Formats: sequence, C-alpha cells, structure tokens
Amino acid sequence: MKKIFITGGGGYCGSQLVPYLLKEGFIVTIYDTFFFGKDHLPKNNNLKLIQGDIRDINKVENNIGGNDIFLHLACISNDTSFALNEELSTTINFSAFEPLVVTAKKKKIKRFIYASSSSVYGISDEKDVTEDHPLKPLTLYNRFKGLCEPLLFKHTDENFEGVIFRPATVCGYAPRLRLDLSVNILTNHAVSKNKITVFGGTQLRPNLHVMDYCRAVLCLINAEKENINNNIFNVGSENLSINQIAQKVKSIVEMEFPDKKNIEIENTVSDDLRSYQINSDKIFKELKFKPKFSVDDAVIDLCNAFKKGLIKNSFDDSRFYNVRKLKEINAI
Repeated sequence: MKKIFITGGGGYCGSQLVPYLLKEGFIVTIYDTFFFGKDHLPKNNNLKLIQGDIRDINKVENNIGGNDIFLHLACISNDTSFALNEELSTTINFSAFEPLVVTAKKKKIKRFIYASSSSVYGISDEKDVTEDHPLKPLTLYNRFKGLCEPLLFKHTDENFEGVIFRPATVCGYAPRLRLDLSVNILTNHAVSKNKITVFGGTQLRPNLHVMDYCRAVLCLINAEKENINNNIFNVGSENLSINQIAQKVKSIVEMEFPDKKNIEIENTVSDDLRSYQINSDKIFKELKFKPKFSVDDAVIDLCNAFKKGLIKNSFDDSRFYNVRKLKEINAI
C-alpha cells in the first residue's frame, strides 16, 4: 500500500511526516486548507497538494480515488480552540468525521488511520493510563477526538480497516513549527527571553518527539491487518510534569547557548487543568514500536533551529500559534 491521502498534511506533524513518507517511497496527496501556508512543503513529483476543506465532502470524494490509505490529521488542533469559534471546532473536529470515513470506504480505501489524542484522558491520577482508561475530556477538542473514535469502527469490515492512535503532546522542530505546545513553548521562552514562564507546573504531560510521531504512523501503515484493525494505540515516550520539562529546558538551553546563564524559571497560575500520564506498552507489545527520541532531543533540535535562523520573530509571528493565526484570518 503505497498511495496515501493525508488530510491536514500541511500542519505541524504533517510537515515532518510528508517528507519522511516520500523518502520511504510513498506517493502522497495532501488535502488541506493551508491556513498556515505550503511553502514549507517539499517539491516532489510524488507529492500532490489539494487545497480544500474536509467539510466539502464532494471535493474529498473527487480526489481520493486510487489511494490505499487515508490518514486523517486535519482538525482545529489546540485544546483551547473551542474559545475561538465553537461552530468551527464542532463542524471540523466532529461533524465532518463520519462522512470522511463513509466516503473513504465508498472509494475503496483499504486502511483508515485516525490521529486522535492522548488528551482524551483529561485528568487522571493513575500512573499508567492505558487505552481502556475512561475518557474524561475537559474541552471540546478532546471531547470530539474521543467521540470520533467509535464512528470509525462502526464502518470497518474485511475490506476496510481502521486503526486509531492517541499521540502524546508532540515536541521538537518541524518545518511548520508550533510554539504553542509545552516543550516548544518553554524552549522558546528560554532562548528568546532568557526566562521560562511556567503556567501551573505540577500538571503531568506525556511527550512525543515529532520524529517518533512519524515513525509511529509508518508503523501503522506497514502493520499487518490482524494486528491493527479496530485497535487503539497510545503513542508516547516520557511522562513529565511541566516543572520537570522546564528544568530540562533550562539546563539544555544554558548548555547550547553559553552566553545565557542562570535562565530564570517563573511559575504562574494556569487554567489548564489537564494532567495525565500514558502507558504506551501496547504498541510495543503488539507492533514492536518503541520511541527513539527524547524530550532532550526535541529541545536540542529547537536550539539548533534557532541557531540556524530557522525560527524568527518567535513571539510575534502568528504562524507559530494555531489560535492566533485562525483569529487573524477570520476562519469560519
């Protein structure tokens, strides 16, 4: 199965994943609104870009024929995005989902891979949150992520496979960078302001390097049907508190930038109550997938990108911030 149709492939994870899949020999079609541009995507004869909205199901249907795999990444991706426009989050993150599944099946797609989120767990005191843990969503974003999951399995059969992965909070450098995610936020503060502002601090977060995200997707693409069909997999590496992440960032940035000494860490109040840590043993036991990269690697990658001048105006450029950009362009 070498032809893959990716919704939202122009986003943060997609901007790293698409070049990775092209190098692996895949023929890739990206279907995206390209709210954040497309100049960061590679020029490649095996890459086709289609500008479109996933709510335009006729356009989707007219463009997915001949593909083997449907990878659904597209969403309004930020836990606070419901504050932006509730209708936008509802129609894109939930209402559009089942029609995409039905259309993919109708057009003879063999495998549908859905990127859910580990944030569906909301708040949990358990040290090992596995895939069968109750979902306790705190926002529309993680509520809709969870509600979409059974809608996929409702339509799977012998000829139409479905698999879901729940990635941890992604971190590290990618061509379409996000600086509104925990590790990336703190690294930006340390490098750009010589001061790390921590919102809360005790909340626990699972983390996943963006390259391990790409590796996990490839694993799900290549896995045998009997190992993935109607299955859900957590995908994460290190479970850390925000305070622990801040200490890692401080240490690494001070090492990578010798002129930055004694970076201050300041804690402030946060209304983000999400706190959970996930267990990702299942994907290793069943698919032999294991992360290779750490939070330290993600911070070092970001430091190197700053040194190379790849990250400019990191606090002012709206392209680095999902909600700010969507407000700027009056997304509806």
